[in-house]
Amino acid sequence: MPTLTPSSLTSGFFQELPTVLPAYTSHPSAVACTSPGHVHGDDPVVSRLIALYLPSPTPSHIPTHLHNLSRQVISPDTLAHTIDADTNPPTLHPLTTFGAPNNTNALRTSPGWKALKDIQTNNGVVGNGYPQPPDACSSQQGEVEYNLRVHQFLTLHIWEASAAVVTCPVAMTDGAAVLLRKELGRHDLDAKARKVFGAAYERLISNDPKKAWTSGQWMTERSGGSSVAGTETVARKMGREEIERERRDRRDVDTEGNALGEWLISGFKWFSSATDADCVVLLAKTEKGISAFYAPMRRALGGGKEGSVMNGVQISRLKNKLGTKAVPTAELVIDGMRGWLLGEEGKGVRMISAILNITRLHTAQSGVGMWRGGLAASRAFTRVRKVQGGKRLEDNVQHMKWMADETVAYRAMTNLYMFGVALLGHTEYTGPTTKAHEMSLLPEKHADADALLRLLTPVMKACCSLRAVEGLRACMESLGGVGYCENNEDDGVLNIARLFRDANVNPIWEGTTSVLAEDIVRALQIKTRGVAEFEKVYGQWLQKVVASIAAKARHLFNREIRAVQAVYLSFKRSLQDKSEEQILWQGRSMLAYFEAITTAIVLMADACVDLEEVAIEVARRWVRMKVSAGRGEVEHWAKEVDLDRKIFLGQSKSPASESAGNLSKL
Repeated sequence: MPTLTPSSLTSGFFQELPTVLPAYTSHPSAVACTSPGHVHGDDPVVSRLIALYLPSPTPSHIPTHLHNLSRQVISPDTLAHTIDADTNPPTLHPLTTFGAPNNTNALRTSPGWKALKDIQTNNGVVGNGYPQPPDACSSQQGEVEYNLRVHQFLTLHIWEASAAVVTCPVAMTDGAAVLLRKELGRHDLDAKARKVFGAAYERLISNDPKKAWTSGQWMTERSGGSSVAGTETVARKMGREEIERERRDRRDVDTEGNALGEWLISGFKWFSSATDADCVVLLAKTEKGISAFYAPMRRALGGGKEGSVMNGVQISRLKNKLGTKAVPTAELVIDGMRGWLLGEEGKGVRMISAILNITRLHTAQSGVGMWRGGLAASRAFTRVRKVQGGKRLEDNVQHMKWMADETVAYRAMTNLYMFGVALLGHTEYTGPTTKAHEMSLLPEKHADADALLRLLTPVMKACCSLRAVEGLRACMESLGGVGYCENNEDDGVLNIARLFRDANVNPIWEGTTSVLAEDIVRALQIKTRGVAEFEKVYGQWLQKVVASIAAKARHLFNREIRAVQAVYLSFKRSLQDKSEEQILWQGRSMLAYFEAITTAIVLMADACVDLEEVAIEVARRWVRMKVSAGRGEVEHWAKEVDLDRKIFLGQSKSPASESAGNLSKL
């Protein structure tokens, strides 16, 4: 009888460590180093978005940059910074040794956080979305070589899973840059303000970590979450004597030697996620109503010779959160902060609203970018995980179908938010014709594109954020018990738990789902225009794209097109002859309608670029799941099994799996 040998700490079965592959590769010679079936890397969505939204041939620096970034984000050096930032959260040191208020360096962040900020700045997470140098395209509707926003957000998409949410300040920095660019376009802007705003703008969009700034965006107060109507922060214009006194005391410039604003701002902010920022955009009440202000975070002492202190800002406490542990989220006391008025006094809500498209698109991207990382880990695990009978998890057809469906949802949400990104870039600058233009995805008139973006941005933010949380939960489950653990060993490549807890902030930040549903009702102007605005902004766009898809798809999507059109008509009927209150009551249903229809359209448009088998199947499955309510029989089961594998792993059955014999059990 054979002797039974017990396992021990150092002996017995040890699971092979999965290898997470680069998301994208631009070099054919590197294909062997990535997924065998994904010619352009582990995530084919990246190359498909390039083909859809960027000109052909694509400017060579973009594929090269994304290729190198895809390797940098999974390198041990980068992931060591990710772990450090997540496990060593920021700390607050409000007092000096002898008990005096610490106005110099009260907030301290980890070396990992700082290193990640440098990495992302070098890679252009903000700067790629703007002409470089800043004056290369000074007008709002200038000519550019390609859609800059697409390159910027593809950078973020690849970077997000390794970023430890250091991308949170990026959203607010991007929004501040848009706001300052708008101000710099005013002919009546004061010369002092122009100098200050111009200097800040150049730093906000810089790709040089030694020069680049980040910006905060402070709106939230104790009175009411996303609502700014109850703002209790106040601002008043300084008198001449006050200004002169500060000038004499040499306290009237920021750390760059630029003049401080003539408004004094005081109040309390309940949430600030970019507390270590260099400048801030915030709301405060004046005699004429809620107004928007720009302010540097620090002011110089003695004209800069005596160092610097916070510009009237004191950190009350840091927030203790479920996730985003690396982000220095704080409550702030503002007392005499000197700032510059943005736009007209009393028109602050309108000014801030101008950047919501930016920050909400960043929020949508954040969740989906984390989801990309979770699926990459799940794919890697599936290829090597041994299950019953010594076979691999990839041989289990039920598991493969489940994760193929999750991949369809991921590709749907990626295409949804990237459509918004493309619309944004299209409204900002004029560029060359792309496949998206040819299929009428991007309206010819910038005003039409802007209206469509205004309508759909809340949909993208709400749906992408929620789906990403659901998707990352599934990715955790796909690893079994290992997925539930905070895996920071082996460079943390399997720490999906971190991604899951971090992603939960996105359905809340920049407007909860209920707030976004209300925002859509306002955008549709149901009270004054009925369904006319819906038909003008959305219906006409939809019909143009459907006609283009029908012409290019060679009847491949006839069934899907009919399903989309039927749901659109049902959606329109649900809006007719309803009061604004009735529409508001069904606000979340509206989000679901918009998500199902819009995503079906962009997925079919994506497939029409090259009529690739998997892209066609992804579009069909989305329509079957979300538009046709699951209706439709599967005609060829064996073919579906093969397509499951191609969708999730990017390949048909591998030789190793073929030799494994019968399909395994979990």
